[in-house]
Parts: sequence; C-alpha cells; structure tokens
Amino acid sequence: MAVAETQLYAKVSNKHRRKSLSALLESLLAKGFPAHIAQKALAATGQKTIDDAAKWLHSHCNDPSLEDPIPQEYALYLCPTGHLHNHLQEFWKESKLQCGKNRAHEIFPHITLCDFFTCEDQKVEILYDTLKRVGDRFSQCFPPSISLSLHSSTSYLGFFLGDSHANILKEFAQAFSSEASALADCHVKPCLKQLHLTLAHKFYPHHQKTLEQLAKCINPGDTCQWVAALYSRDMRFVHYQTLRALFQYKPQNIDELMINAGDFIYVDPTQQSDVSEGWVIGTSHRTGCRGFLPENYTERANESDTWVKHREYVFVTTSRIFTQTENEPNEKPNGEVHNPCMSRSVENVLSLQNANLRRGVLVMRHGERVDQVFGKSWLQQCLTADGKYYRADLNFPSTLPKRKDGVKQFEYDPPLSCCGIFQSRLIGEALLDQEVTVSYVYSSPALRCIQTAQHILQGLKLDQKVKIRVEPGLFEWTKWESSRAIPNFMTVTELAEASYKIDRIYRGNFPLSSLVPSENYEEYVSRSSAVIKEIITACPSKGKGVILIVGHGSSLMSFTRPLLGLPARDSSDFAQAVRKIPSLGMCFCEELKEENKWHMVNPPVKTLTHGANAAFNWRNCIVED
Repeated sequence: MAVAETQLYAKVSNKHRRKSLSALLESLLAKGFPAHIAQKALAATGQKTIDDAAKWLHSHCNDPSLEDPIPQEYALYLCPTGHLHNHLQEFWKESKLQCGKNRAHEIFPHITLCDFFTCEDQKVEILYDTLKRVGDRFSQCFPPSISLSLHSSTSYLGFFLGDSHANILKEFAQAFSSEASALADCHVKPCLKQLHLTLAHKFYPHHQKTLEQLAKCINPGDTCQWVAALYSRDMRFVHYQTLRALFQYKPQNIDELMINAGDFIYVDPTQQSDVSEGWVIGTSHRTGCRGFLPENYTERANESDTWVKHREYVFVTTSRIFTQTENEPNEKPNGEVHNPCMSRSVENVLSLQNANLRRGVLVMRHGERVDQVFGKSWLQQCLTADGKYYRADLNFPSTLPKRKDGVKQFEYDPPLSCCGIFQSRLIGEALLDQEVTVSYVYSSPALRCIQTAQHILQGLKLDQKVKIRVEPGLFEWTKWESSRAIPNFMTVTELAEASYKIDRIYRGNFPLSSLVPSENYEEYVSRSSAVIKEIITACPSKGKGVILIVGHGSSLMSFTRPLLGLPARDSSDFAQAVRKIPSLGMCFCEELKEENKWHMVNPPVKTLTHGANAAFNWRNCIVED
C-alpha cells in the first residue's frame, strides 16, 4: 500500500470509527462504564465477548491501577497447528522431563513475525482489520509447506527457515508493520533477521546431545496449517516471574492477597528480600490487587500463560491433505498425543541412563523448625519463671534434649516442631515404600537437621542399622545466621546420650572451628563444593546405595551444582531461589559412572504440601462478644 493511499485509508477509517463504536463497547457504555475503562477491559480480554469484559471489570473493581492509562503490548506470531504442532508439544514435554526447564518452555512453539509493541486500547481493532487485510493479500503466495532445517549450538536448538519461504514471511511482516504503524499510530517493528522456530534456549551444554536426539524425531515436513496470531501481555510485568496458585487462600491479615486455585500471580524477584520466609508479595493477574501470599500455595507458571490471543489469520493451502500415516502421531481418547518415534527416543535415553546408574545423592532440607511457626521468641513462650521448659502448644516438642550449656542455646539452634517430626517420618516411610536403599546419612550439625535425619531413618526402619555422620561443613551460609555468630551446637556425646543414632567414629571434613561467621558467598560456595566432593570420595562407589544429605534450603543448590559440573548461581539469584524451598524440599542426583558425571533426575518420592493452621482461642471466638 502506497504512503498516500495508507494515509487516505487512515482518514476514512478513523472518520468511520468516530461515527460508529463497536457493538461490544456500546454494550459496556450502556451499562454505565466510562469509555476508557470499557476499552481497557476489552483490550485485556481480547475483545471477544461482552461477558468476558464484564467479568474482567467485576474482578478488577479494587484494582488500584484500573485508571492508569497503560496499554497492552502486542506481538504477531506465526504458529503451527496440526501434526507438526503435536510433535513439537511432545518435544516440549519430553525435553522438560529429561533436561529440565529452559527458556523455550516459557512460550508455545512459534515463529516471531513482529516483536512486542504497544497500541492504545481504542485502536486495537485497527490491528485486527490490518491482520485480516494483509493476510488476504498474502494468502495466495503463502507457501504450502515451510522449509525448516535443524540448527544446534551449546545454548540454542531450533529450526531455521529456508530463504525463499522466509522472504515471503518477512514481506508479510513488513506489510503488517507498515499498515499497523500508520493506521493505529503505533511503532511496529517486523522481524527481518533469520526467522526461526526455537526448540530449546539457554540450556546447560551437557544437555545438548539429549535435546538433539529428541529433536531429530520431529519431522519438519509433517502436515501443518500455519496461523498468524496476534497476542497481548501486560507490559508492567514483563520482567516478573509468573506463579500459578495451586490452592485457594483466604487472607488472614489486611496486607494478604486473596487467591483462587488457578490464579496467576506476578512476582518481582527484586522485591522479595524483606519478605518473611515462606511468603512472597505479588500482584494477582485476575484482580490486579497486590499482597502477601504463602509461596507453597503456588508453582512456577510459564511466561505466556497469562497472554491473551486476540485474532488469528489461518493460511489455508490446498496442497496438503491431513491424513494420518504410520509416521504421524496417534491421538489417544483423552486428547493426549502419542508420538511413537518420540517415545522410542525417550525410552532409549532412559534405558541408556538406567544401564549406567550407580550411586545416588539425595539432598534434603530439614523439616519444620519450631521458630518457623512460633517466631524467634518461641523459647520465651515455653519457659517457666525458673527457666524450666513446658509445652505451650501441641506443636512444640514434648521435651527438649539435655545439653550442658543450658536450654537458652536452643534459641540459636532450634529443634523441629512436632509437625516437623511427623513430616520427617512421613518422608522416611515414603522412601521405604519406594524401596530406596539408604547406605549413608550425613547431616548438618544443626539440631533440626539431625532430628530430621533420625526420623527419616525411623520411617525407613534403618535407625538401628545406619548411623548419622555429623558434618559441620554442611551447615548453611553463615551470613544468614541472625546472631552473626556460629551457634553452639550439641556435641556428639550429648546427641548420643539423647538417643540420636550418631556415628561417634566419624570425624568431619570441616571441624566446627573452621566455620567462619558471616562468611562471604564465595567462601560458602567453596566450602560446599569441597565438602560434597569429600563425601562422595568417602562413600564407596560399589552398589547402588543412596547417600542421604540432610541440610538446609541452601544445600539443594550448593551441593548438587558442583556434582553436575555447573557454576554457582549469582548470590542474589541464589538467595531468591532458596526462599522457595519448603521444609523437606529435596533433589536427587544419580551417577553415570561410565560417563564420569552426575545427572539430576526426579526424587524417588513426591513432595509434601500442607496448609497453615493458625492458633485458636475458643474464649475470644465463642464466648466473648
């Protein structure tokens, strides 16, 4: 479209729109909503139905940003459908299972035509008209199939488009960009570099071979119908993490957030440092409200889960006939796609791994500690005037073990709560059910860790066979100690006299005297790397026994990443990740001895999730008005 013609169309189109508002907008205006609020609701819901927009408005009635003139961001993607899409989805699933989540899993399979741009709410319909008009113009020259070739590097895996087909798509993107920019008064930038369909991005280099093996089972020539789709996202939360609520949570305090199961919550990682352990502060996608919520009520969601599809243009070609062949996936009755080629590949990868498995290392955080429930002043709540311990709540331990330096030292070395004891024993029983053979047990010198290890062994029915090796080097990052000093831990003799099954012969690799108060991050990383190597060396590699390490939230990363050959995370990222590890959180590494490396796999038991149970005063609730 020539520039003069585009400008003329813009004038005619805008004049027509001023005379005739869309039926959806008219319906919302008739209900009494202001025009800018109604347009915001329509843009946020994809301008699909009046019910969607009205529901959004009702949910956002307390949204403090409702009046803010912040537009949505839009992007134009070319998305595959049909059998190729099914194979790509199978690859997404299996690559995540085998190699963990990488950057590509955040978004569905697509080719970017125009990257994200902003458009005012009242002009979004112009984008729809432009997509339809440009799509019609290119439909005759759109290729019946798109040439895709696999490209791989140490951090990227994906399909590159052939030049001739890529040029057609670039012309389509350029046409949409030019017309949308002129008509909707927004800056749309087409993608003119190498067009690609990403399969994996920012993964660990040692996963490249497995990802390539899975990708080779995708036939890029599979039947496919391509769709140009316009998506939007909330530009305020682009760099936030997206969480999905697993359970409903009703606020107990005014600064807490109401969430329903399935809600999405935006969380800014940079704002979590001052939040209490086990909590996060975030903004609800459904309501726009902000507040605190329990982190164990959520799980990580994908970036694109909150995106809204507005309109799509289907490129219909006649040279493809959608019939199922022996090389294409079968669809199961429940809608799941089964790809025989992909499944065989996954089975081969698994069988190769299982053939080489040797030792396993199970790293686990301790159970619920008493001060986690009752606060740092928990000890003051259950000491009599003469300093004797009594049980002020059923979740306090029934007794405290004897120690020579006095009961007040428990303030800095707290025990498990009764729920923490139950949690630990439950995990042990679950390991027993899965027939996990624990050959060695190492524990941090913190009492809560030793108690966790003891009750896990009881659940495993191994407390009379396997003894706990107390390793001071397993203690958490000392910078996080509130007292700014190393706690006075119970001695091995005191622990044994309190009936804990301690290995009295074992001498730790790092004596208590070597722990430095307020150590820096590099010192902690170095200590952790050294101690895990010493533990692996000390445990014979014959057989398939599991080495159980009971430590702290920080242990899950600081002891497994050196095993996997991965560098330490940045200290700020490390701190944010540790905050998300719940009581008895665990991860599992298995040794591939023939390849001289370790590999992380799913833990042998499921996670343990439960809700909070607040203190109850019957008199205040039932009797008093």
